[in-house]
Amino acid sequence: MSARTPREGGGRENEMLIGFDVGSTSIKAALFDMNGTVLDHWSRGYPTERPASGMVEQDPQHWLDGIRDAIDALLVGRNPADIRAVGLCSQVNTDVFVDRDGKPLAPAICWQDIRAGAEAAALDATITSAEKRSWWGAEMPIGASHVLAKMMWFAKHHPDLWERTHQVLSTRDFCLLHLTGEASSDPVSAFGHVGQDLRYIDALIARVPGAASKLPPLRHFTEIAGEMALGSSGRKVPVVTGTMDAWGNLFGCGVCRPGQGMYVSGTSEILALAGSQRIGAPGIVTFATIDGLVVNAGPTQSGADSLRWWAATAGVEPGDVPRLAGLASRDDRPILFLPHLEGERAPLWDSEIRGAFIGLDSRAGGPDFALAVLEGVALAARHAMGALIDAAGFRPDHMLYGGGGGRSDLWSQIRADCLGIPLHRFAFVDVGCLGAAILAAVGIGAFGSIAEAVPAMTSVERVFEPDPRRAARYDAMFHAYRNAIDALRPIGLIRTQ
Repeated sequence: MSARTPREGGGRENEMLIGFDVGSTSIKAALFDMNGTVLDHWSRGYPTERPASGMVEQDPQHWLDGIRDAIDALLVGRNPADIRAVGLCSQVNTDVFVDRDGKPLAPAICWQDIRAGAEAAALDATITSAEKRSWWGAEMPIGASHVLAKMMWFAKHHPDLWERTHQVLSTRDFCLLHLTGEASSDPVSAFGHVGQDLRYIDALIARVPGAASKLPPLRHFTEIAGEMALGSSGRKVPVVTGTMDAWGNLFGCGVCRPGQGMYVSGTSEILALAGSQRIGAPGIVTFATIDGLVVNAGPTQSGADSLRWWAATAGVEPGDVPRLAGLASRDDRPILFLPHLEGERAPLWDSEIRGAFIGLDSRAGGPDFALAVLEGVALAARHAMGALIDAAGFRPDHMLYGGGGGRSDLWSQIRADCLGIPLHRFAFVDVGCLGAAILAAVGIGAFGSIAEAVPAMTSVERVFEPDPRRAARYDAMFHAYRNAIDALRPIGLIRTQ
């Protein structure tokens, strides 16, 4: 897919869609025409609090303020009557405990938070391999970010607030509640407690007392969830239910048929392969089959979040890290970085493992460390990719590529070299916004299906081919990376009194 195919016929030329991606560190919004052309875009970061080790929180009001301000900014000089629909995708496994009025009872517990690790392990121990295969068609793990594990933790540590909890909502569900007056989720976003039949898994949810009554109803991600007012204009437009960021990214990256692969670089790295068969592999999330796609995903824990951490440590801006890394040589002896700053998700799902720099000498300086961070994130993606290939049953000839971390040409080339797979970078890197707009377009009937909308609204800007001269470097580094995980794992288990 190297060029956009314009949509022909139907609708006025000035019809527009708004797509939101309520992400892990910022909210992004974009205004698109019905061909997927970006007319305007807006973004703003918001704080993430880390009040104690393993705890990661956000204030949900920042999400709502961002949506409001984005709409006001995007509508300047434009006619609100031209907006056909709004779509949302968001970070997933970030959950808010709300009362009957939709007011948060505590800060949102983010997906990076590992406080519920013990509860997750206890819940996972109650589930047999046969049950997992029956529910999900694969032996998916229950990790610390699972909503049921968080419910167990919340009920244990805040029984008074748990008693007052009316619903437990993901980021997107919470935003839908305050935009349309009703919360809803979709079977993809709720993958950890929804089965292959796209319904809640009653037998699993029943293992957490009180959980069943606190989950929102499910809708398909292209179903209209309700209407919202467009800023001060008061005009109401349909809001499509939308889905999790990984699937919003999937569609915004151009994936719509079996045999395709996606790589999105954000706060975490998310890799996915879309197949037609349910095979599965340990450590990989295999979603329920939807619209003929069996999507296998491998989300890591720290992608651009590693860059954010190192930038703060080094006293530079995050955007300066790739520039600094460019001053180092990829022909010299490497420094190995394990980006397990808050544990690791795919394919390890280990909340206790920790990161490291390995192979230092007295000549190592800022550029060498910066390069190590970029390469370490790429190695984590390669680790997930191996399991993904097992889960999907094929190795793609290229990956469709986007996300904020993809803006750096150097980092993009490092990823391609490390994976040994070409990366096709999309013209608009905030692919989650485009994916949300695609869902909105299908939801209002502008396209008959996702498979029709995706190729009409996406286009590739540049291809990064793997450099064969780098293969030996990254083969050796990956071998060392795997060995280092096993050698350093016990360090994460040490507790000081």
